[in-house]
Amino acid sequence: MFAIKEEDSSRFSILDRDIQLDNAKNKTYDLIVIGGGATGAGIALDAVSRGLKVCLVEKNDFASGTSNKSTKLIHGGLRYLKQMEIGLVRESGSERAIVHKLAPHLVIPEKMLLPLVKGGTYGKLMASIGLKIYDFLANVEGDDKRKMLSIQETLDTEPLLNKEGLIGGGYYAEYRTDDARLTIELIKKATSFGANCINYCEMLSFNYNENGKIISLNCIDHNTQQEIVIRSENFVSATGPWVDLLREKDESMNNKYLHLTKGVHLVFSRKRFPLHQSIYFDVPDGRMIFAIPRGRVTYVGTTDTSYKGNLNRVVATQQDATYLLKAVQYMFPDLELTQKDIESNWAGLRPLIHEEGKDPSELSRRDEVFVSKTGLISIAGGKLTGYRKMAQRAIDEVLDTMSDERKSKFSDSHTDTILLTSDPLKNTQEVEEYSDQVARELKKMQIDDLYYSSYLVSTYGKQTDVILNKTRSFTNEMMIERLIRAELWYSVYYEMTNGLADFFVRRTGRLYFDIDSVYRYRSLILHDLVDYLNWDKPRVTQENSYLDLLLEDAITYYETEF
Repeated sequence: MFAIKEEDSSRFSILDRDIQLDNAKNKTYDLIVIGGGATGAGIALDAVSRGLKVCLVEKNDFASGTSNKSTKLIHGGLRYLKQMEIGLVRESGSERAIVHKLAPHLVIPEKMLLPLVKGGTYGKLMASIGLKIYDFLANVEGDDKRKMLSIQETLDTEPLLNKEGLIGGGYYAEYRTDDARLTIELIKKATSFGANCINYCEMLSFNYNENGKIISLNCIDHNTQQEIVIRSENFVSATGPWVDLLREKDESMNNKYLHLTKGVHLVFSRKRFPLHQSIYFDVPDGRMIFAIPRGRVTYVGTTDTSYKGNLNRVVATQQDATYLLKAVQYMFPDLELTQKDIESNWAGLRPLIHEEGKDPSELSRRDEVFVSKTGLISIAGGKLTGYRKMAQRAIDEVLDTMSDERKSKFSDSHTDTILLTSDPLKNTQEVEEYSDQVARELKKMQIDDLYYSSYLVSTYGKQTDVILNKTRSFTNEMMIERLIRAELWYSVYYEMTNGLADFFVRRTGRLYFDIDSVYRYRSLILHDLVDYLNWDKPRVTQENSYLDLLLEDAITYYETEF
């Protein structure tokens, strides 16, 4: 067995789309991955780095579904310990440390405060024991080990907390991330090893041989409306909420099926909700939710309700907003936050495995693999933290279809050592030092705002150097405009950006974390995209209409789901 080496791939550009499509039409792959979220991206990287020839197709943009709508934490799942999901907690705990090492600029240590309240989920003794077990299962060491806090220490850590009923606190280690950025880096890395990854390429149907085995996919490229056939030996569906729809197309549904639940998050200005510290807190109905400070905002979530609506347009309802607002008002009463204080929201789906008689919050977050007689391998369930292990399990199923001789040609999984950027920062200290360096460079550019250095480094890592160098190519009077234009240029030439929403939502997260900047810069960004991609008037209208829809959904609370 051997490990495939990373190729010297200079860019992953939308301008090379014709090459991607030609490769897809003319090759026969070892594996086609359907779905470009974190799980699909992880599967593509695992497979191609073992030596398999891989193609990934995604009907929308990469990370446009569940992998852009999580709580944006790489966490061990403290509540799963209460549900006695010991194996899941152990795996999640070890995985978060591994993923942090693979991309320390993107998976960032985040201390979490657990306020303990009378009648809450955790009493003092249970919290102390539970957090100690949590640390043990996750192999937490040194200063990251849990600390139990007195009432005053808890309030010193976060003064905004409700003092009434507070009996102390627990302080423990988690990690914060950007789920979409993590997915993009996984896709880019898979491409650098030779995977063929195409967004806006939708799988329409399966083709079968005389033995009823899948041999190819019929797909449509939404940019050109061209239909193509892509051939492969194996097929994995990592389509999240759409897994059962593909299984229905394959006529391979069994007694296991998805139970979709919706999670909504609300975003507030940091000025209006000046949270110092990430909080995991009780709400009156017995659930627990997060409040996370991030750059210019604080966000709160999540809800957990069964969902049977439109998979392609998941929105927050008035009921969702009211529920989360009441939770915030309960734990942070002095702020007197109202719906007018909400800047934006996001709503996404969790593709969990149905379990009879269980409420949404009780459903296991374990993943499961379904293998059909036709050869379709589907993976569902799971959580962002476990993407790498989910990928391993899916590829192990693929390899099990091969003869021992053929299987021996492929290496074991080694994604635990594949750093996710080409010029990686090695640890948190290097990230902090580099962020200080970027802040100094920005100051020279008359951008004296610590938010931007933190934003750039946590989004791009050392790839920020390429963006800062590119600012010199633009002649806008405002340096901040040069900077965002350089971001767009980078995302077009290196990150397969295909439209306005790709840039403002998945590549930069601005729709959620800096929504004013979307309004402020959309004309500038649109102008450059027309120039780069040679859009005609109908395409411009289409792009504007779609971004308008996303903006509307981010600030609206509907009476019912679609």
